[in-house]
Amino acid sequence: MDRQLRRPDRLLRIGGDEAPRVLLLGGSGAYALPAGTLGERLSSRRVRTPYGFSNPVHLCEIAGFRFLFLSRHGEKGYEKTAPYVNYRANIYAAKSLGVTRIVAWTGPGAISRKVRPGDLVLPDDLLDFTRNRPSTFYEGKGIGFLRQYPVFCETLRSALLRAAKQRYEGGGAGIHFAGTYACTEGPRLETPAEIRFLARAGADLVGMTLCPEAFLARELEICYAPVAYVTNYAEGVRKMPYRTGALFEGMLPPGEAAAVEAAKNTIPGIAIAAARAVAGQERDCPCAVSMERYRMRGVIGPDFRGWVAGKGRGR
Repeated sequence: MDRQLRRPDRLLRIGGDEAPRVLLLGGSGAYALPAGTLGERLSSRRVRTPYGFSNPVHLCEIAGFRFLFLSRHGEKGYEKTAPYVNYRANIYAAKSLGVTRIVAWTGPGAISRKVRPGDLVLPDDLLDFTRNRPSTFYEGKGIGFLRQYPVFCETLRSALLRAAKQRYEGGGAGIHFAGTYACTEGPRLETPAEIRFLARAGADLVGMTLCPEAFLARELEICYAPVAYVTNYAEGVRKMPYRTGALFEGMLPPGEAAAVEAAKNTIPGIAIAAARAVAGQERDCPCAVSMERYRMRGVIGPDFRGWVAGKGRGR
């Protein structure tokens, strides 16, 4: 077996220290953060998995706190659109590196009139309208029949809520502590009729990245919670003229780009503060034991590598 696949956790250790258990999974704009936002980058590595190589995983340290960071769309720019991200490789790599908690960020559009570009939202529910993405590790197996409530880890969401409140105490961008995120296939943006349909279905936000990422994390018993910064108005929410060559071709009003950029740049600080708050805490949430029924029946063993497609029982 490939050395990277067998013991990837050792590849990101410095001086024998235990690998961090928290991954910050960056979304749109993660490749263009201001210098120093993530502290010092100590090492980097792509992890080989049964699904191909993951995106590069970076070991970072800030104020004595170590964590892992992965940019979902690329390292130098928006190099890979949402439907072509290798979600299974990235989540498998996180698990193989010992990650138990993932804080993910995403840049959706606003459907609800309660939110606007530059706001931060901590979603608490999902609508999955993706179509062509591999959505499970358990292809062809009799496992993976998992409850999706709560959709995101409540322990991690609570830590994010506290961190966001502290960050914006006394003012700042709008913060919303709940919201339903509709995930579409992409890479095209949605039609006005599709947005009307999503609104009637209860969606507050529309994006392209949380599915199947959140579901894959649950399959490998990793706590997962997202932070969204609103990047634009969804099609038809406001009447916006078409602007050739502009970002989203005019769905972000002129003059609001600075608010969106500022919101994006606050996310790492909130995510790191939340990660620091829960680091070392024993997990007692449903995420940590989502596969327990199968363990109790002897269908799976302790090694997650044996749970995935074509890998046997792993005992």
